[in-house]
Amino acid sequence: MAPPTPFDAAHAARYDDQFRPLAPLRDALHLVTQLALNEAPERARVLCVGAGTGAEVLQLAPVFPGWRFVAVDTSGPMLERCRARLAEAGLESRCVLHEGTVDTLPAELGPFDAATAVLVSQFLVDPGERRRFFQRIAERLRPGAPLLFADLAADSLDGELMALWQRAWRHAGASAEAVENMAASVGRSVAIVAPREVEALVAAGGFDEPVRVFQTVFIHGWLARRTASGLAAS
Repeated sequence: MAPPTPFDAAHAARYDDQFRPLAPLRDALHLVTQLALNEAPERARVLCVGAGTGAEVLQLAPVFPGWRFVAVDTSGPMLERCRARLAEAGLESRCVLHEGTVDTLPAELGPFDAATAVLVSQFLVDPGERRRFFQRIAERLRPGAPLLFADLAADSLDGELMALWQRAWRHAGASAEAVENMAASVGRSVAIVAPREVEALVAAGGFDEPVRVFQTVFIHGWLARRTASGLAAS
């Protein structure tokens, strides 16, 4: 929910508790993710981009015991926290952790049967970079494979929706200063654009037109499929 960057050791240590009061919103998105991806093969390889502390793996792995995961994140401290949580849950052997971007992921780890990218691309404020982010994911997926992704999006940042979002932050225990910083970060470190703009970037990155499957306040979730007709040039 738009936490500050960089995701250093101090941030990783408190990340899992930071928005615990808003857990029902998170849990609803996890359920939609599970439902959206449940057609993947019994022995699927699943790519989790921006895996953070491992929330998607921890939710999906017990439900789909035959799946194997590759968790990608640019933050070493977040991945260390992810490793610890996976070990605690007995899931470490089913997940490869990769510090870096999708571009640096060894080719032999794919191709993948499904992917997730939850609250990641919103941190790419340049539209071209954001499109390339989705294109790199598409390049790692089998044709027709699903991607469940979620990002902050809104047609307008004024009025009731922003007021509700600020109340959500306060409900999570954020200070008045943190709420102000969150609002100020829009456009500088977080790109909150209209849902149709996000959908266009994803489609341009090598996916069929995304279908919106989730919304709680600013958080939107989509299901998209890697196009079978070839990928756009970089």
